[in-house]
Parts: sequence; structure tokens; C-alpha cells
Amino acid sequence: MERALYGPDGFFVSGAGPAAHFRTSVHASPVFTACLLRQLETVDAALGHPARLDVVDVGAGRGELLRALLAQAAPELAARLHPVAVERATRPPDLPPEIAWRPDIPDGITGLLLATEWLDNVPVDVAVHTPEGWRLLLVNPKTGEETVGPPPSPTDTTWLTHWWPPPLPSAPAPVIKEFVASEGPDQDTNSLINGAGEGEGEGGWRAEIGWSRDLAWAEAVGKVARGLALAVDYGHLRDSRPFDGTLTGYRGGRQVPPVPDGSCDVTAHVAMDSVASAGERVARCAYSLVSQREALRALGADGGRPPLSLAGRDPAGYLRALAAASAAAELTDPAGLGGHLWLRQPVGVALDAVVAR
Repeated sequence: MERALYGPDGFFVSGAGPAAHFRTSVHASPVFTACLLRQLETVDAALGHPARLDVVDVGAGRGELLRALLAQAAPELAARLHPVAVERATRPPDLPPEIAWRPDIPDGITGLLLATEWLDNVPVDVAVHTPEGWRLLLVNPKTGEETVGPPPSPTDTTWLTHWWPPPLPSAPAPVIKEFVASEGPDQDTNSLINGAGEGEGEGGWRAEIGWSRDLAWAEAVGKVARGLALAVDYGHLRDSRPFDGTLTGYRGGRQVPPVPDGSCDVTAHVAMDSVASAGERVARCAYSLVSQREALRALGADGGRPPLSLAGRDPAGYLRALAAASAAAELTDPAGLGGHLWLRQPVGVALDAVVAR
């Protein structure tokens, strides 16, 4: 997975970037950017409006979110912003010069660290539960064919035992990424989520071993001196882990088998409670973990239809409000992008000061 995503010809470091292959909240609507800007303004106020306000986007794609934030920010705020894109790809030639570009997270952040759909692409191993216990899944990197391999390491086993218990009988199906193409997935969704091949472990439940993401998030939170670390991602919680895991692939707007050959995104949903626990140990402060629907509504995106009376007074204004409401409805739909989870971990500031309610 590491090689397929971030190797010399990996999915995220070559080609046009993720926006050409799947639709995220960042690409869906300016409403999402407006809500993040309100979140940034809340952090700015909690920090006392510092002369330099960092906003660091981890897994920045081609810088789309930072460009949008700079475009929407009020002049006084924009003048103090220090935007940093963290991405392993080469800096886009058209990126505004005020946006810094680097392959790693800087130290001493004072402001907002953003990770929108980053953690789901932090590489993980996959395990399957057999009558003999957990076994790692091995994969052919060219075909995606899976076979059952050796037992996981003690570190893997400890994480699985604590964070991925036996599934409940009615665990909900996972929400998958939005497609760029309207025609949807190439194959049956369940077969794709279950993996590219059918191995010897058929009949047992699968798990993505998430401690690598815990470490990645803990390291990211540790880079914040004062402010807020915010992760937005598809995820699940301990009492409702999906029976078959969530490993899948995306290419050209379609969901495809997760063959780790560099030609497609290989992704799996995030055990957000495990990640939150790891961040909490670093931040030493309470965190907030809510759905995107709840978070965006608190930040002003309610998705409500504008009153029809506005159409008579201001037809153009009504159409603008209707478009904004439609975009907000898409972003807060629990069966789609609204199924994201928002993890907010403050560092050096009170949780209530940075979480809108």
C-alpha cells in the first residue's frame, strides 16, 4: 500500500492528483470551505488573533483547499495566514506563491492543522480471522489476488484485540467515497469492499490494522504548539466495525478492486476512536468526535430550503440560496459525505473555545 500510493510512480505522487479520481467534501462545494473558514476564525479567536496564524493542510492533493481558504478569507485574516500544504507530490506549478509546499508536517504550529481524507490513505495491513485466530492477508501487487499469510505481530495482535472485537450481528454497512462519475462502481460494492480476491480466510471477519494511523495522527497532533488538529474522514467506531473491513480502490471516478499496482487509490476507513485516543495522549486534552452532519450544521451549513417569499423579493438571491442549501444538503447527507467523522483535538486551548455548538 505504501509503495502503491507513495512510491516513485505511486497514485498520489504522479498524475493529475486525487481530484481526478474521486469526489471529496473539499471538491464538492464552497460551502465546505466556508465552514472550515468559520472553524479557522474560531481557532484564531481562541488564540487571541496572533500576528501569524498557521493553517497546515496534510494530504493537500494539489492545494485545492488552501487556495479556496485564501480566496474566501477576509483581508485582515488573509494577511496573517501562513498556509502550508503537506504532500509528497511535486509542487504544482500554478500554486500561489504564498502557499508553502513541503513533504512533512512542520513543527510548532500555531493555528489549525487540517487532515481531510488523509488518514484513510495512511498505509495499513489487513488481517482475517480464521479458526486458528488472526492471520495477515498477503496480496499479489500485480493482480490483487489475496492469500492467507502468517500470524500478525504482537503489536498488531494487541491493537486488534483492543480495537477490533468480534463484529455485532447487525453492524452497519460502511459508507464509501463519493464517485466523480455518475455511473458509480464497476462491480458489486460488497465484492469490492471485501477485497480484490477471495482467499482461504473466507467466512471470517476482516480488519484493517490501524496502529500505523494512530502513530501518524499522534505525530501530527504533536506538531501543534497551540491551536486545533482537525481530522475529517470516513470512519467507524469500536462497537460497529464492518464485518468485511473497508479496503477498496478508486480510479477515474469508479470504485475498483484495490490492486496495489499504483494505478488506483487504495484506501480503507479509519478506526476514529483509536486515532482519537492516540491523539488524546499527546494533546492531554479532551477531544470532540462527531459526524460531519453535526459539525457542519454547527458551523452554519444547515441545508434548509430558503423561504419561497425570497423568490418574489430577490429571485437571484433565492437561486443562490437554493444552490447553497443543495450543496449543504449533499455535505450533510449521512448516507454520503455527511457520513464523515470530525475529530477535533485542541492543544493548549480549551475544547469549548474551538468547537462551535
